[in-house]
Amino acid sequence: MKPSLVVIGNGMAGMRTVEELHKLAPDMYDITVFGAEPHGNYNRILLSPVLAGEKSMEDIMLNTREWYVQHGITLHAGDPVERIDRRQRIVRAKSGLEVRYDRLLIATGSKPFIIPVPGHQLNGVLAFRDIQDVENMLAMARNHRNAVVIGGGLLGLEAANGLQRQGMNVTVVHVTDALMNQQLDKPAASLLQKALEAKGLKFMMGAQTDSILGEERVTGVRFKDGAEIPADLVVMTAGVRPNIELAKAAGLHCERAIVVDDTLQTYDPRIYAVGECVQHRSATFGLVAPIWDQARVCGAHLAGAGVRRYVQQTSPTRLKVTGVDLYSVGDFIGGEGSEDLVLRDARRGVYKRLVIKDGRVTGAVLYGDVKDGPWYFNLIQNRSDITPIRQTLLFGEALSSRAA
Repeated sequence: MKPSLVVIGNGMAGMRTVEELHKLAPDMYDITVFGAEPHGNYNRILLSPVLAGEKSMEDIMLNTREWYVQHGITLHAGDPVERIDRRQRIVRAKSGLEVRYDRLLIATGSKPFIIPVPGHQLNGVLAFRDIQDVENMLAMARNHRNAVVIGGGLLGLEAANGLQRQGMNVTVVHVTDALMNQQLDKPAASLLQKALEAKGLKFMMGAQTDSILGEERVTGVRFKDGAEIPADLVVMTAGVRPNIELAKAAGLHCERAIVVDDTLQTYDPRIYAVGECVQHRSATFGLVAPIWDQARVCGAHLAGAGVRRYVQQTSPTRLKVTGVDLYSVGDFIGGEGSEDLVLRDARRGVYKRLVIKDGRVTGAVLYGDVKDGPWYFNLIQNRSDITPIRQTLLFGEALSSRAA
């Protein structure tokens, strides 16, 4: 009899790990997958184009239900696991179904952080996390006018763009004075805000939400300074938290997330974890590149071909927010002993900032013209000495290689 592998979580991280396992050992396990959502596995990153009306649900499916059947995988969609019994090695789902495991893979992802202000439970307050959220937003956009998006990070701006494309009047509320402050420096954030304002989005910067107004459903948002704006829909995009309640209840070692080693194994050698629910060497993860690396390593270890180790890499952020190209990587803020090379071309809407320390590039922010992003990324990764090309560095690879 084959050993049993149970996967908790039918999202991108868990299913990518199963695909990597299948490449190496397609017949090694009886695989059972439990998912909280009633669908196959879809590309969560592409929910924004679905909201904007550019893609359909069918377009973003990664693994249809037929795929599971073809690969001999049992899928229980819409039936989340509620308990892990590590002594008996059994998982119990919401439906009461119990499945025994020899190996368990936890890929429970993360949960949106809903700011616990008064009124956060009213009808019309949503997160932007899954298909159901998008369907709810599309339904609201059909017969409501005013939307408020709380959080001016990438997800918030994508939600704002999508809702505006659906005809809503959208205000983005952000607690700091710069949009996407995790990925952009202030000048780039300012250019982005101006470009989005020109497209009709409104912004309230440095604004702290005090409460959400309404009796049964949302009618407005009040801020700490007493200002109020009308709202029929409030979308919270103020960050996520690793989804670790299940692992904690099972007694697995968790800090901010489920602690794993370089093989993605938890403190229980039969249990692995990947994706946004894990913590590796004190870091947690939200970008897709490191999660694909984790899936490769974990898949190899589950296949018994385990010589790989997961090593954290610097991941560049390449974004296209409502038609504006952005790229950032490394330490783009700089500090003592560092200097900036800056190019501003207001007419073309181009801004580049490179942070240099000890003759090497340590960070980059590009706005409007991002084609040299991967080259700057390689210079950072390889710790290349840029002294010979310093004069032409801002003008990109083509000119710099000629100068060199």
